Amino acid sequence: MSKQRIAFQGEIGAYSEQAADAFFGTTASELIPCPTFRDAFGKVVHGEAEAAVIPIENSLAGSVHENYDNLLEFETPIIGEVYLRISHHLMVLPGVAKNSIRRIISHPQALGQCRKYLDGWSHCEIITAYDTAGSAKMIREQHLTDTAAIASKQAASDYQLEIIASEIETNPHNYTRFLIIGKEAAKAQGAMKTSLVLSTRDIPGALFKTLAVFYLRDINLLKIESRPLHGKPFDYLFYLDIEGAAQDEPISHALHHLQEITTFLQVLGSYPRHDHTLY
Repeated sequence: MSKQRIAFQGEIGAYSEQAADAFFGTTASELIPCPTFRDAFGKVVHGEAEAAVIPIENSLAGSVHENYDNLLEFETPIIGEVYLRISHHLMVLPGVAKNSIRRIISHPQALGQCRKYLDGWSHCEIITAYDTAGSAKMIREQHLTDTAAIASKQAASDYQLEIIASEIETNPHNYTRFLIIGKEAAKAQGAMKTSLVLSTRDIPGALFKTLAVFYLRDINLLKIESRPLHGKPFDYLFYLDIEGAAQDEPISHALHHLQEITTFLQVLGSYPRHDHTLY
Protein backbone atom coordinates (compact mmCIF):
# COMPACT_ATOMS: atom_id res chain seq x y z
CA MET A 1 0.00 0.00 0.00
CA SER A 2 1.50 3.34 -1.05
CA LYS A 3 2.04 6.03 1.53
CA GLN A 4 -0.08 9.18 1.62
CA ARG A 5 1.76 12.30 0.53
CA ILE A 6 1.34 14.97 3.20
CA ALA A 7 2.48 18.57 2.67
CA PHE A 8 3.45 20.97 5.43
CA GLN A 9 5.11 24.37 5.71
CA GLY A 10 8.66 24.40 7.01
CA GLU A 11 11.73 22.23 7.10
CA ILE A 12 12.07 18.69 8.40
CA GLY A 13 11.81 18.96 12.18
CA ALA A 14 9.09 21.63 12.09
CA TYR A 15 6.17 21.43 14.50
CA SER A 16 3.88 20.88 11.51
CA GLU A 17 5.79 17.69 10.76
CA GLN A 18 5.10 16.50 14.31
CA ALA A 19 1.42 17.32 13.84
CA ALA A 20 1.41 15.29 10.61
CA ASP A 21 2.97 12.34 12.42
CA ALA A 22 0.42 12.65 15.24
CA PHE A 23 -2.51 12.62 12.81
CA PHE A 24 -1.37 10.17 10.12
CA GLY A 25 1.23 8.08 11.97
CA THR A 26 4.98 8.12 11.54
CA THR A 27 5.08 5.30 8.98
CA ALA A 28 1.86 5.92 7.06
CA SER A 29 2.83 9.01 5.13
CA GLU A 30 5.45 10.60 2.91
CA LEU A 31 6.06 14.12 4.18
CA ILE A 32 6.60 16.99 1.74
CA PRO A 33 8.23 20.14 3.23
CA CYS A 34 7.07 23.41 1.61
CA PRO A 35 8.56 26.91 1.89
CA THR A 36 5.20 28.66 2.41
CA PHE A 37 1.65 27.88 3.51
CA ARG A 38 0.41 28.70 0.02
CA ASP A 39 2.78 26.09 -1.40
CA ALA A 40 1.35 23.48 0.97
CA PHE A 41 -2.21 24.34 -0.11
CA GLY A 42 -1.09 24.25 -3.74
CA LYS A 43 0.34 20.75 -3.39
CA VAL A 44 -3.15 19.50 -2.51
CA VAL A 45 -4.93 21.53 -5.19
CA HIS A 46 -2.59 20.29 -7.93
CA GLY A 47 -2.66 16.66 -6.81
CA GLU A 48 0.95 16.56 -5.63
CA ALA A 49 -0.19 15.66 -2.11
CA GLU A 50 -3.28 13.93 -0.74
CA ALA A 51 -3.43 16.26 2.27
CA ALA A 52 -1.67 19.12 4.04
CA VAL A 53 -1.21 20.01 7.69
CA ILE A 54 -1.81 23.70 8.38
CA PRO A 55 -1.56 25.60 11.71
CA ILE A 56 -4.66 27.68 12.32
CA GLU A 57 -4.39 28.94 15.90
CA ASN A 58 -2.08 28.94 18.90
CA SER A 59 -3.30 29.10 22.49
CA LEU A 60 -0.93 32.00 23.25
CA ALA A 61 -0.30 33.83 19.96
CA GLY A 62 -3.83 33.53 18.56
CA SER A 63 -4.93 32.78 15.01
CA VAL A 64 -2.78 32.30 11.92
CA HIS A 65 -4.72 34.80 9.84
CA GLU A 66 -2.97 33.97 6.58
CA ASN A 67 -4.39 30.46 6.69
CA TYR A 68 -7.96 31.66 7.21
CA ASP A 69 -7.53 33.54 3.94
CA ASN A 70 -5.95 30.48 2.29
CA LEU A 71 -8.86 28.25 3.29
CA LEU A 72 -11.24 30.55 1.45
CA GLU A 73 -9.04 31.08 -1.59
CA PHE A 74 -8.01 27.48 -2.27
CA GLU A 75 -11.37 25.89 -1.34
CA THR A 76 -9.71 22.74 -0.03
CA PRO A 77 -12.04 21.03 2.46
CA ILE A 78 -10.98 20.60 6.06
CA ILE A 79 -10.93 16.87 6.81
CA GLY A 80 -9.48 16.79 10.33
CA GLU A 81 -7.74 18.59 13.14
CA VAL A 82 -5.03 17.86 15.69
CA TYR A 83 -3.75 19.72 18.75
CA LEU A 84 -0.02 19.69 19.48
CA ARG A 85 1.81 20.73 22.65
CA ILE A 86 4.53 23.18 21.59
CA SER A 87 7.74 23.03 23.59
CA HIS A 88 10.73 25.17 22.61
CA HIS A 89 14.40 24.33 23.15
CA LEU A 90 17.63 26.29 22.74
CA MET A 91 20.18 24.39 20.64
CA VAL A 92 23.71 24.83 19.30
CA LEU A 93 26.36 22.87 17.48
CA PRO A 94 27.85 20.20 19.77
CA GLY A 95 30.59 21.63 21.98
CA VAL A 96 29.56 25.30 21.65
CA ALA A 97 29.65 27.00 25.05
CA LYS A 98 26.88 29.29 26.26
CA ASN A 99 29.26 32.22 26.72
CA SER A 100 30.24 32.11 23.04
CA ILE A 101 26.67 32.63 21.80
CA ARG A 102 26.16 36.03 20.18
CA ARG A 103 22.97 35.45 18.18
CA ILE A 104 19.70 33.59 18.75
CA ILE A 105 17.51 32.83 15.73
CA SER A 106 14.01 31.45 15.29
CA HIS A 107 10.55 32.12 13.91
CA PRO A 108 9.06 35.36 15.32
CA GLN A 109 6.24 33.48 17.05
CA ALA A 110 8.68 31.17 18.83
CA LEU A 111 10.81 34.13 19.89
CA GLY A 112 7.71 35.83 21.27
CA GLN A 113 6.68 32.73 23.19
CA CYS A 114 10.14 32.60 24.82
CA ARG A 115 10.36 36.32 25.61
CA LYS A 116 10.86 35.91 29.36
CA TYR A 117 13.71 33.45 28.86
CA LEU A 118 15.31 35.68 26.22
CA ASP A 119 15.36 38.60 28.66
CA GLY A 120 18.35 36.83 30.19
CA TRP A 121 20.18 37.00 26.85
CA SER A 122 20.18 40.77 26.41
CA HIS A 123 23.79 40.65 25.20
CA CYS A 124 22.70 38.57 22.18
CA GLU A 125 21.24 39.71 18.89
CA ILE A 126 17.78 38.22 18.40
CA ILE A 127 17.17 37.40 14.74
CA THR A 128 13.91 36.31 13.12
CA ALA A 129 13.81 33.47 10.62
CA TYR A 130 11.10 31.95 8.43
CA ASP A 131 10.92 28.68 10.36
CA THR A 132 12.00 27.16 13.69
CA ALA A 133 13.42 24.01 12.12
CA GLY A 134 14.95 26.14 9.37
CA SER A 135 16.90 27.99 12.05
CA ALA A 136 18.36 24.71 13.30
CA LYS A 137 19.15 23.67 9.74
CA MET A 138 20.95 26.98 9.12
CA ILE A 139 23.24 26.45 12.12
CA ARG A 140 24.17 22.97 10.90
CA GLU A 141 24.67 23.87 7.24
CA GLN A 142 26.59 27.10 7.89
CA HIS A 143 28.47 25.70 10.89
CA LEU A 144 27.56 28.71 13.03
CA THR A 145 29.55 28.46 16.26
CA ASP A 146 28.29 31.75 17.72
CA THR A 147 24.57 31.17 17.10
CA ALA A 148 21.78 29.29 18.87
CA ALA A 149 18.37 28.34 17.51
CA ILE A 150 15.02 27.94 19.20
CA ALA A 151 13.24 24.92 17.77
CA SER A 152 11.76 21.53 18.62
CA LYS A 153 13.51 18.55 20.15
CA GLN A 154 12.91 16.75 16.85
CA ALA A 155 14.80 19.50 14.99
CA ALA A 156 17.77 19.11 17.33
CA SER A 157 17.84 15.41 16.53
CA ASP A 158 17.37 15.89 12.78
CA TYR A 159 20.21 18.42 12.50
CA GLN A 160 22.46 16.87 15.15
CA LEU A 161 22.44 19.85 17.48
CA GLU A 162 22.91 19.92 21.22
CA ILE A 163 20.08 21.21 23.42
CA ILE A 164 21.47 23.53 26.09
CA ALA A 165 18.14 24.68 27.55
CA SER A 166 14.83 22.82 27.46
CA GLU A 167 11.21 23.97 27.62
CA ILE A 168 12.06 27.67 27.57
CA GLU A 169 8.60 28.90 26.57
CA THR A 170 7.20 31.50 28.97
CA ASN A 171 3.86 29.73 29.35
CA PRO A 172 3.83 25.92 29.46
CA HIS A 173 0.19 25.84 28.29
CA ASN A 174 1.32 26.35 24.71
CA TYR A 175 -0.70 24.43 22.14
CA THR A 176 -1.24 24.81 18.42
CA ARG A 177 -4.32 23.59 16.61
CA PHE A 178 -3.57 22.25 13.14
CA LEU A 179 -6.12 21.65 10.40
CA ILE A 180 -5.84 18.80 7.93
CA ILE A 181 -6.97 19.77 4.43
CA GLY A 182 -7.60 17.33 1.59
CA LYS A 183 -9.25 16.90 -1.79
CA GLU A 184 -12.50 15.27 -0.65
CA ALA A 185 -14.79 15.90 2.29
CA ALA A 186 -14.38 13.77 5.41
CA LYS A 187 -16.86 11.05 6.32
CA ALA A 188 -18.96 11.65 9.41
CA GLN A 189 -17.71 9.61 12.35
CA GLY A 190 -18.01 10.25 16.06
CA ALA A 191 -18.03 13.80 17.40
CA MET A 192 -17.88 16.22 14.47
CA LYS A 193 -17.05 19.88 13.98
CA THR A 194 -18.02 22.14 11.07
CA SER A 195 -16.13 25.23 9.93
CA LEU A 196 -17.77 27.88 7.76
CA VAL A 197 -17.27 31.44 6.57
CA LEU A 198 -19.92 34.08 5.95
CA SER A 199 -20.51 37.79 5.51
CA THR A 200 -23.49 39.75 6.78
CA ARG A 201 -25.52 42.60 5.43
CA ASP A 202 -24.50 46.08 6.56
CA ILE A 203 -27.58 46.64 8.70
CA PRO A 204 -28.16 46.96 12.46
CA GLY A 205 -28.25 43.61 14.26
CA ALA A 206 -27.03 41.59 11.27
CA LEU A 207 -24.42 39.62 13.24
CA PHE A 208 -26.84 39.12 16.14
CA LYS A 209 -29.43 37.63 13.79
CA THR A 210 -26.79 35.39 12.24
CA LEU A 211 -25.68 33.99 15.59
CA ALA A 212 -29.31 33.54 16.65
CA VAL A 213 -29.62 30.96 13.86
CA PHE A 214 -27.41 28.66 15.93
CA TYR A 215 -28.88 29.60 19.32
CA LEU A 216 -32.43 28.81 18.22
CA ARG A 217 -31.36 25.28 17.25
CA ASP A 218 -29.14 24.60 20.30
CA ILE A 219 -26.03 24.43 18.10
CA ASN A 220 -22.86 25.04 20.07
CA LEU A 221 -20.71 27.84 18.62
CA LEU A 222 -17.08 26.93 19.34
CA LYS A 223 -15.27 29.88 17.78
CA ILE A 224 -15.80 33.03 15.74
CA GLU A 225 -13.05 34.95 13.96
CA SER A 226 -13.35 38.06 11.80
CA ARG A 227 -11.13 38.83 8.78
CA PRO A 228 -11.16 41.81 6.40
CA LEU A 229 -13.14 41.24 3.21
CA HIS A 230 -10.61 41.82 0.43
CA GLY A 231 -11.73 44.48 -2.03
CA LYS A 232 -14.22 46.02 0.41
CA PRO A 233 -12.40 48.15 3.00
CA PHE A 234 -13.78 47.82 6.52
CA ASP A 235 -16.18 45.04 5.58
CA TYR A 236 -15.57 41.68 7.21
CA LEU A 237 -15.88 37.95 6.80
CA PHE A 238 -16.70 35.82 9.83
CA TYR A 239 -15.16 32.37 10.24
CA LEU A 240 -17.07 30.09 12.60
CA ASP A 241 -16.56 26.66 14.13
CA ILE A 242 -19.68 24.88 15.31
CA GLU A 243 -20.32 21.54 16.97
CA GLY A 244 -21.76 18.85 14.70
CA ALA A 245 -21.73 17.87 11.02
CA ALA A 246 -23.22 19.86 8.15
CA GLN A 247 -25.54 16.98 7.28
CA ASP A 248 -27.03 16.87 10.81
CA GLU A 249 -30.62 18.05 10.60
CA PRO A 250 -30.29 21.09 12.93
CA ILE A 251 -27.15 22.30 11.16
CA SER A 252 -28.59 21.62 7.71
CA HIS A 253 -31.59 23.77 8.59
CA ALA A 254 -29.31 26.43 10.08
CA LEU A 255 -27.25 26.60 6.89
CA HIS A 256 -30.39 26.94 4.81
CA HIS A 257 -31.54 29.78 7.07
CA LEU A 258 -28.12 31.47 6.79
CA GLN A 259 -28.36 31.47 3.00
CA GLU A 260 -31.43 33.67 3.35
CA ILE A 261 -29.92 36.30 5.68
CA THR A 262 -26.22 36.47 4.70
CA THR A 263 -24.54 37.92 1.63
CA PHE A 264 -22.00 35.09 1.41
CA LEU A 265 -21.79 31.59 2.92
CA GLN A 266 -19.32 28.77 2.39
CA VAL A 267 -18.84 25.57 4.38
CA LEU A 268 -15.10 24.92 4.77
CA GLY A 269 -15.56 21.37 5.99
CA SER A 270 -17.14 18.97 8.46
CA TYR A 271 -14.59 16.74 10.16
CA PRO A 272 -13.99 14.57 13.24
CA ARG A 273 -13.35 16.69 16.29
CA HIS A 274 -10.01 15.97 17.95
CA ASP A 275 -10.55 14.51 21.41
CA HIS A 276 -7.88 16.39 23.32
CA THR A 277 -7.02 17.19 26.92
CA LEU A 278 -4.87 20.31 27.08
CA TYR A 279 -4.39 20.86 30.79
